[in-house]
Amino acid sequence: MTTPNLIKIDNYLKPYERELREQQTRFENKLDEINELRGSLYEFASQHSYLGLHRKSDNWVLREWAPNATHIYLIGELSNWKANQNYQFIQKDGGIWELEIKGSVLKHGDLYKLLIQWDGGEGHRIPSHATRIIQDPETKIYNAQVWSPDADFQWTDDDFTIQRDTFTPLIYEAHIGMASEDEKVASFNEFRTNILPKIKALGYNTIQFMAIQEHPYYGSFGYHVSNYYAVSSRFGTPEELKHLIDAAHELGIAVIMDIVHSHSVKNELEGLGLFDGNRTLYFEDEDHPAWDSKCFSYQKNEVLQFLLSNCRYWLEEFHFDGFRFDGVTSMLYHDHGLEKDFTGYADYFGGVSNPHAIIYLTLANQLIHEVKPYALSIAEEMSAYPGLAANISDGGIGFDYRLSMGIPDFWIKLIKEKKDEDWSVGQIYHELSQHRIEEETINYAESHDQALVGDKTIFFRLADKEIYDNMAIDQPNLIIDRAISLHKMIRLIALSTASGGYLNFMGNEFGHPEWIDFPRAGNNSSYKYARRQWSLIENEELRFQQLNNFDEAIISLFAKEKLIKHELIHRFDNDPDQVLAYSRGDYLFVYNFNPESSFTGYGIPVAPGKHQLILSSDDGEFGGFNRVPKYHTYKSELYQHNKQHQILLYLPSRTCLVLKKQEIKRVY
Repeated sequence: MTTPNLIKIDNYLKPYERELREQQTRFENKLDEINELRGSLYEFASQHSYLGLHRKSDNWVLREWAPNATHIYLIGELSNWKANQNYQFIQKDGGIWELEIKGSVLKHGDLYKLLIQWDGGEGHRIPSHATRIIQDPETKIYNAQVWSPDADFQWTDDDFTIQRDTFTPLIYEAHIGMASEDEKVASFNEFRTNILPKIKALGYNTIQFMAIQEHPYYGSFGYHVSNYYAVSSRFGTPEELKHLIDAAHELGIAVIMDIVHSHSVKNELEGLGLFDGNRTLYFEDEDHPAWDSKCFSYQKNEVLQFLLSNCRYWLEEFHFDGFRFDGVTSMLYHDHGLEKDFTGYADYFGGVSNPHAIIYLTLANQLIHEVKPYALSIAEEMSAYPGLAANISDGGIGFDYRLSMGIPDFWIKLIKEKKDEDWSVGQIYHELSQHRIEEETINYAESHDQALVGDKTIFFRLADKEIYDNMAIDQPNLIIDRAISLHKMIRLIALSTASGGYLNFMGNEFGHPEWIDFPRAGNNSSYKYARRQWSLIENEELRFQQLNNFDEAIISLFAKEKLIKHELIHRFDNDPDQVLAYSRGDYLFVYNFNPESSFTGYGIPVAPGKHQLILSSDDGEFGGFNRVPKYHTYKSELYQHNKQHQILLYLPSRTCLVLKKQEIKRVY
């Protein structure tokens, strides 16, 4: 086997060539095995069309994989929820059980589940491939529901695609349930009507939906999944989700979803735990030590089929444009990456990684791009595992992007532990722009986790209690001025230093106040903090609108000019002054993080020519003080002492500027 290109790209991987080659060989061997078994990876990932409840001519057929079962019965309203010999499954080969019944026995909307018996026990179970799960509002019991509408959903998005060579994902991360201002669980329809236009207006080209897969506990943010093929019914019907995605595509917006294949909820009545009496049917024997959940057994072909089919199902059935894979670090390592700093290459190798999980992730990326070549595949991964976001052909795992998870932690640490005057612009630039040479990353200033109760968003941390009484436009406040200035600067620098894309969590663009706290016993089941207060940006007397205006300006600029596709070039930094400059294409970005000093005639090195001011965070519409003249053009001057062209700028304190190099007009 030849040396993987990954090592040619990064020579520091040379000592680990044998392990990387073995990793690549394991994947290729598994792919060969799959091709031998089913003819192709695509056919291998078709389990969802065989298992579960399906129409067969005029009948229903229901199949389940439960090798440890001794008897299985279909129970529900058709049997008064008791075992009935008329609805007993027949055991087939390979642990498959099958029941075929007349089409008249079940109708759209009927509730059902399985009674599975095994040696020494039995239990009610929801079928593993059920596509519709609902909870009884009184008993709180979850059941599967027959979902067979009279007519199929009619898609209108045939022409939608992503031009990957020019596309950079500008992602709006959203949670359907908390998207309403009302204290309730919002719906797909409400999101389509009320929120989708806001996202379009801001300029984002991708939506990332959280919590789509069914999950029993609303407060889990959707990360403790129980039913992998079911749309969470608390938000609406499958058709309503399809309508939402179709509408987004009509606006030119891609839609990806959080997919949770890193672990599973432990619940037995709602999920896959102890499904057929065998606790290791889908899972490892040991639970996740930090998440109180089950860990998938990626070495089993049946589990690979379950998860790969799940990827194909969401792409084809709901027209999703890709996935953000949750918890990838936990999957990659036997110790789940817990309490580990990953300070050197040796931390990735030497038997610490989970080879079966790596095979699964590589297969998943191969499949995703076979099903939908333009699909986006993003890894939520904090260790920067070598090759994670490298091409499979180069010896990588095949993700398109890695979330740059260290950036939100960096900002919070900086804000909490250092005075403003001690911020190093050189360190800021390094932390935000660094990434492995073979990967593209998604930058984000803050994560949704930081908005949860017990923590604070960046703006809430900067503004603190002043956010409640001092956000009026006509009420000057030094703390709020600082918070607004830094919020804008932090967001622009996170966006403009990205190597692949950018992500914002719903509401953070305008500095949404307070925290997120889902209804629970400790807050009297209140939805007060599980919503978004959109009226704050509609109130022209409050400064939230100014932050929203700034977000719209920078996102729209990057969407229109595709600036992330241009090389990031460092131009200048001066830590004592706290001034930083860098460029992308024709655009120059200049920051003065100094909390006290404004600078007049500050020289910034540039290529010869003219630069026009395109955007200033100091504009009044963005909550600034209008100290920099709009659209002013600056002509470079040659300085003899260093033979360098510079433009001389006025840099107010805590301000960032975006300038565009002007074309030289030629006269012939």
